[in-house]
Amino acid sequence: MQLSSKDLLGLKDLPAEEIRLILDTAEKMKVVLSSGNKKTSHLQGKSIVTLFYENSTRTRLSFEMASKFMGASSANITSSGSSINKGESLLDTARTIDMMATDIIVMRHPQSGAPHMIAPFLNASVVNAGDGMNEHPTQALLDIFTIQEKKGSLKGMKIAIVGDIYHSRVARSNIWGMQKLGADVYLAGPGTLMPKEIELTGATVCRNGAQACEGADVIMGLRLQLERQKKCLFPSISEYAAFFSVSERMMALAKKDVLILHPGPCNHGVEMPTIVYDSPQSVINEQVTNGVAIRMAVLYLLSSRRNTL
Repeated sequence: MQLSSKDLLGLKDLPAEEIRLILDTAEKMKVVLSSGNKKTSHLQGKSIVTLFYENSTRTRLSFEMASKFMGASSANITSSGSSINKGESLLDTARTIDMMATDIIVMRHPQSGAPHMIAPFLNASVVNAGDGMNEHPTQALLDIFTIQEKKGSLKGMKIAIVGDIYHSRVARSNIWGMQKLGADVYLAGPGTLMPKEIELTGATVCRNGAQACEGADVIMGLRLQLERQKKCLFPSISEYAAFFSVSERMMALAKKDVLILHPGPCNHGVEMPTIVYDSPQSVINEQVTNGVAIRMAVLYLLSSRRNTL
């Protein structure tokens, strides 16, 4: 089995069987990460470029490490150090990279739909590393992989996602992906940070964090994305934290073996206190490791598909 598309742009349109294919492949890649020799030849002779128009630590570094671990030639471009500052369009930049015999372009962009716009014009595969407030598929995949690794399956699970839902591409990708694997997703956040008609995705919108977390198998806190807010959407940071921080009180409402996730970076004391972040139930650091395994799997599967065409 292989991926049906040359690109990975989101989980909304990715079939459940292809999500499982990526997860199964990531399991094999994690064995490589755990070994003494992290160099493989899976991507030998391939070239991968990361094109980031926004800041990133985890996503960008994990894609770069995944490329190098598998033997690919890799390069990085940021908007501050390229011809973008000279007025070059996104499509012209992408075409330029494509014409340099690039196999895979990993792109992050502040505008929703940017990867979808360039992908049809390129021979290279395009991986969406986050587009505006739309999707962040590899983050959701690593979240799902982490849960599956600990729980065995997502089927029938109650998963609470708490915080800034409105601006969160992570939440959107997780809603699509988790539900396709049988989970029930519950959302909680201030009314001003809850997208209109989000319940049409199949997720349940809760009145408050306590309702979302009650009996939950997994609780995911989300980063409060102040940089995307054009106006004040809640009275104060302290009031937001009082109602929507993933606190010990919220954890107590969930199942005893609840998992605590956060896509990072975390604002300690706002989205969750340090005692929860570092608690035995937290798998946040494991998410980081699994991010490399997932990105290795995605790059390998896209490369393998290209080899068969």
